[in-house]
Amino acid sequence: MRGPVVIATVLGASGLVALLGPGLHSADAAELCNGRKARTLHFRTGEVRVYRDKGYVCAVAVADRAGTPQAMSVTVQARGSAAVADKGTFKYHAGPVKVHAGHRCVWVRGKIGNKSVSSGWILC
Repeated sequence: MRGPVVIATVLGASGLVALLGPGLHSADAAELCNGRKARTLHFRTGEVRVYRDKGYVCAVAVADRAGTPQAMSVTVQARGSAAVADKGTFKYHAGPVKVHAGHRCVWVRGKIGNKSVSSGWILC
């Protein structure tokens, strides 16, 4: 009798993952960076979430249409330092990208598909 119980449990769990899977990925994107959310930069195809934690700034670009592979990028640059980026074709998000900013301003850019956002110098 153990076989049918195991099969039912596995099928039930896989069904639950199938139902919750897409939602979990977009929720997980918000938790890829430590710290408190400092800004959210909205644009037509998604948003860039910017976090601060102990002198570090972290950013993630999250797609509105999660699950569809598309070109995405997120870039963070602390003033006076080189930009750090994550670029590629992703289903859910680009990043996280983390830089040490200390007390310096940062410039954050995000792109999903053919739409983008650029913050200018922020968090000064």
